[in-house]
Amino acid sequence: VQLQASGGGLVQAGGSLRLSCAASGRTFSSYGMGWFRQAPGKKRAFVSAISSTGGITDYTDSVKGRFTISRDSAKNTLYLQMNSLKPEDSAVYYCAARKGVLTATTTSQFDYWGQGTLVTISS
Repeated sequence: VQLQASGGGLVQAGGSLRLSCAASGRTFSSYGMGWFRQAPGKKRAFVSAISSTGGITDYTDSVKGRFTISRDSAKNTLYLQMNSLKPEDSAVYYCAARKGVLTATTTSQFDYWGQGTLVTISS
């Protein structure tokens, strides 16, 4: 599967962005999906994940209540709605796919990666 992330940009603290990740292929609904982010000088870190059916979601503590992950199988697209953004949310955001139903939280558990989209939050 090929992934194409988009939707990043520059916004002020407190603002919102919605990231999208378009997936190729007809087996999108077979993959668990996730979002990770990588700030300069830091390792790529888990943000959120969703099961293949969309019934299970997971978030890192720092984004709970502010970010919402969702997927649209008809459009083969993964989303990340980000609200109440903070400067510490600034990073390159990557979408990822893993074979199987369940969610996961580590980079090694994902099989396919998008190219990343830059999110910059100004204070």
